[in-house]
Amino acid sequence: MPPVISIVDDDASVRAATNNLLSSRGYVVYTFASAGDFLQSDRLKDSSCVIADVQMPAMSGLDLLAHLRTQGNETPFVFITAFPDASVRARALKEGAIGFLAKPFAGPDLIKCIETAIDRHGGNVDKGG
Repeated sequence: MPPVISIVDDDASVRAATNNLLSSRGYVVYTFASAGDFLQSDRLKDSSCVIADVQMPAMSGLDLLAHLRTQGNETPFVFITAFPDASVRARALKEGAIGFLAKPFAGPDLIKCIETAIDRHGGNVDKGG
């Protein structure tokens, strides 16, 4: 089965464009308009990688990552942001993000991050409980 990628971004155009890019590469893609939508979905357990916007209403991408880690979920994260900031990037990478890309990002850069995430976790990511 191809890897499942979950995209969490409050910008519909970013979700659509990223979905199209990844679907064309053979990934199974699910999109979510908020961290809350993702947390309430069935995709928590089968995502091979999460692509999350840093700045979203209610719960940021970094807060989502922290929340999942406290639940024992080790799914790899790639962050995308329209507001790249060195301190936010450092925090994201410290908390285990595989990549941190500024919007607009190049498709090959995102694909490389996803491949790294999946390779590093061997496809057998501990999803926690």
